[in-house]
Amino acid sequence: MSEKTSSSRHYVTVFVLAMMNVACVMSLRGLPMMATEGLSMIFFLLFASLFFLVPVSLVSAELATGWPQNGGVYRWVKEAFGSRWGFTAIWIQWIQNTIWYPTVLAFAAGAISYLFNSPGLDQNKIFNIVVILVVYWGATFMSFRGMKTAGWLSTAGVVGGTLLPAAIIIVLGILWVITGNPLEFMKTSHSIFPDLGNFSKIAFLAGIVLLFAGMEVGAVHVTELKNPKKDYPKAVFLAMFIIIIVFTLGSLAISAVIPAANISLTVGVMQAFSNLLDKFHIKWMMPIIGFLVAFGTIGGVTAWIAGPSKGLLATAKDGELPPFLQHTNKNGVQTHILFVQGAVVTSISLVYLLMPTVSSAFFLLTALTAILYLFMYGLLYAAAIRLRYSQPNVHRTYKVPGGNTGMCLIAGIGFLAVLFAFIVGFFPPAQLAVGSPTFYVVFLVVGLIVFAGAPLIINKLKKPEWMPKETNEQ
Repeated sequence: MSEKTSSSRHYVTVFVLAMMNVACVMSLRGLPMMATEGLSMIFFLLFASLFFLVPVSLVSAELATGWPQNGGVYRWVKEAFGSRWGFTAIWIQWIQNTIWYPTVLAFAAGAISYLFNSPGLDQNKIFNIVVILVVYWGATFMSFRGMKTAGWLSTAGVVGGTLLPAAIIIVLGILWVITGNPLEFMKTSHSIFPDLGNFSKIAFLAGIVLLFAGMEVGAVHVTELKNPKKDYPKAVFLAMFIIIIVFTLGSLAISAVIPAANISLTVGVMQAFSNLLDKFHIKWMMPIIGFLVAFGTIGGVTAWIAGPSKGLLATAKDGELPPFLQHTNKNGVQTHILFVQGAVVTSISLVYLLMPTVSSAFFLLTALTAILYLFMYGLLYAAAIRLRYSQPNVHRTYKVPGGNTGMCLIAGIGFLAVLFAFIVGFFPPAQLAVGSPTFYVVFLVVGLIVFAGAPLIINKLKKPEWMPKETNEQ
């Protein structure tokens, strides 16, 4: 019976998992933020790629092949520092992701607004909330059908809704250059180095690093590969290559056609498409582009819904959460956790009604998301180093090269980059009006204390009866 089950099981291919990783990490919504930096975007891209994306990809590949059990970052940090910090790591990954949904879906709302050819619709609060909730809950119910459906939608979304529009804007950007048009970023920016002595000038760094986050999320699906120890590193490196190329060329295309001061963080991509398509007399494509960009965002959301919440399920089955959150449907999907997650997303989405503008709510939530996620990455890097010494005999099909020294160097560089971006993230950005600087900092500090402290309190209050019965019997 077990052989039959194994032979009939649906496996995720290397390409599908790579596309899910790309969907988790890469979103066109990140291009405008990088483009606003002008020529200095090259510094931010190199920093995020070399000191963040590369280390987290290498470290995650080793951890996933050494500890392929379900749980991802929860399992890795737990092995290194115990269940309390493992639960804290996956909780932060989950809660920051929950806060992130209303921001990324506001970007989708901006793209969808171009389907109606109605200027200013993207800044309509009610329109944004409706799009956020309809798309989010639609993706959630789609995820109830299991990995096969979620994997298909994520792959289709990243190929048709992210890679295709990215390829179009990159090609149009190249045509813009070779036909002799002026490069807007050259008018105001003449150095690839920003003012590193003024943290307010580089405050976007935390947000830009966040744009490269998520490579470790696909690790929770490692056991759904036919040969996880060999296939997972392949999927990680393929995704990493695609992400770096698209982010770099896509951001340059936007900054080439729009002055930095005029780039909107929510609809900057659509602004660039409008200028480029108009220049080459194919403006009729705007609704099509809007649909594709929105579809790509939906694919990314689907990939994230299936990721961190599955990691949280692993903690529930280890007795870290009440029995109610241990429930799965016939497809093995953590439906009760997803319903709770949906309730939180719905509540947070209402913040758009309370804030003065869509953009102000967008960036404040983005900053909080970045700070929380960077805290989690600090735990991940520390766990990778610790496990090299505490469990040296665990077989890892892929290992960070250079022995223990190589791991300390790679993970150490990643940790220092995370720490630097974490500190910078508390400084209000000089490029954007975000209201009172005091409110900005207090909001982020309180948010960090509340959301990072919650799992420690839950762990303190957990009860023996939370442990599943079959585990107790064993």
